[in-house]
Amino acid sequence: MRILIVEDEVNLAEALSQILKKQNYSVDTAYDGEEGLDHALTGIYDLLLLDIMLPGMDGISLLKTIRAQGIQTPVILLTAKGEEPDKIAGLDYGADDYVAKPFSTGELLARIRAALRRKGEVVQEDTLKFGDIELNTAHLKLTCRNKELKLILKESELLELLITRKQAVSSKEQIIEKLWGFDSEAEHNNVEVYISFLRKKLAFLQASVRINTIRGVGYVLEEIS
Repeated sequence: MRILIVEDEVNLAEALSQILKKQNYSVDTAYDGEEGLDHALTGIYDLLLLDIMLPGMDGISLLKTIRAQGIQTPVILLTAKGEEPDKIAGLDYGADDYVAKPFSTGELLARIRAALRRKGEVVQEDTLKFGDIELNTAHLKLTCRNKELKLILKESELLELLITRKQAVSSKEQIIEKLWGFDSEAEHNNVEVYISFLRKKLAFLQASVRINTIRGVGYVLEEIS
């Protein structure tokens, strides 16, 4: 899953980024409200960590803007002590939760998991299921009946995307934006390589799940009866 951190305290933003990457989240950072808005409007993120006090555009204004654009990405506000009116305003404008600084790593991670569960994309903590396969995103493990394989991070992220989109077709452009970011230099062949890796691992596990190519459109996960 991909998380956007919008935080003007560079040291805090970098520390949060490292913490989340260790939990196998993909992370982008923005250091002011306008940059954060540009990122958030792409719609590629599964969750936003949004500081309220930001240069350029404050967090509440950013939140109001993305909600007005119909973007329902879960948002957790990062607030300072004594910002009670801002917390209330943030929740009223569509924030899902808030964490007051200073906060513990454990609390933040728990609130992130809770927000993602409410979004409906996480089953039993870090486990996703489709057909006869089970993907553990925390430990990068793919299981089919009694067989298990270790995935690399990009394989896990790609399979997670295909599972959570259920039977919707994912284009190469959508996959690049989701896995590498909208300003990435990744190309279509990067996607093809990881699709090939996953197909081989699904075949090795003798799974009933296949990645089907819809010519000229993209890829979709299907269960073969």
